[in-house]
Amino acid sequence: AGFIKSPLSQKRLTQDSVELYCEAIGNPIPEIQWWFEGNDPNETYAQLWDGARQDRVKINATYNLHSTSTISIANLTSDDSGMYECRASNDPDRNHLSKSPKVKWIRSQANVFVIERPEIATQVSESSGKLTLSCNVSGPHLTIKGHKWMQGEKVLEKDESTSAFTSYTINGKREEHSGIYECVYEANPQIRGQVNISVPPQVVAYKKSEHGNEGDTGVLTCKNPSFPAVTSWFWYKSGHGLLENASGRYIIKSSGNKTELRILKLDIEQDTGDYFCNGTNSHGSGDATVNLRVRSRLAALWPFLGIVAEVLVLVTIIFIYEKRRKPDEVPDDDDGGSAPLKSNATNHKDKNVRQRNAN
Repeated sequence: AGFIKSPLSQKRLTQDSVELYCEAIGNPIPEIQWWFEGNDPNETYAQLWDGARQDRVKINATYNLHSTSTISIANLTSDDSGMYECRASNDPDRNHLSKSPKVKWIRSQANVFVIERPEIATQVSESSGKLTLSCNVSGPHLTIKGHKWMQGEKVLEKDESTSAFTSYTINGKREEHSGIYECVYEANPQIRGQVNISVPPQVVAYKKSEHGNEGDTGVLTCKNPSFPAVTSWFWYKSGHGLLENASGRYIIKSSGNKTELRILKLDIEQDTGDYFCNGTNSHGSGDATVNLRVRSRLAALWPFLGIVAEVLVLVTIIFIYEKRRKPDEVPDDDDGGSAPLKSNATNHKDKNVRQRNAN
């Protein structure tokens, strides 16, 4: 057996997590084990298994063409500091209790240093339409090489100051910028502090006006884009009061910052009106209004019936026009026969007059 990748030594803070990776090859495919030796001089190596240390240790291994194994330890304490050893062997007797293996286990080691987490004092102040977020590290100091302010994965601001104090300014009101912000100290290991801007729910309707056909299912939706999340949602109807799932016609589904009201078998008289969604968290409550309009089932036919009516009117107009113009364009049979007779009589009279004159 031989190592392709070995675990790397790391520094971590208490309450953080650490992950070590090991990869080995051989024929047959070798087995991988993880062992630990603490910093106590009297402590000896002990094998680690999945679920050890009150289920804080997780080991994932795969054996496909070669061996890979990852050990992760959550919620680190100072007792987790020490030497972690990845052992690999493909000797048939490697785990035999009475026989010594023909080939020793090969080993790769990595040190994990768990440092006491410094205390970070955080604050949010509001003045003159601006919000100021600040962090100040106290307790055991590490070498600071700079700062970053982040929201989620987005970097808002960074500098290379070595100060234990850092701040970030936001233009606007608290309600417009609620959320979780982080002040990150560039050190080894990295130090992170969390600054929360918390407000009552800023509830908004997904659509302020909804339409539905009689007999169909109506869907009304509200959401809360602010922080913290809503802990309880309620729906009301103007003139009706609180709506509940137990009624049979109303189905309410809520999860965190979103709630949905479904109304079964819409009725024009009963369901048309204003609905109110109300959300509550630890800082207060907020609500929004949704207007629901229920249309008759025949409403969808009106556009089609309108087109049919227009076509019928056009056809009627064309038909009347054609009927009125036919007598002017087509001559009667009597008129057509009299014209040639009149012409022949005139010609015969003219011929007789010319003959008498000649005589």
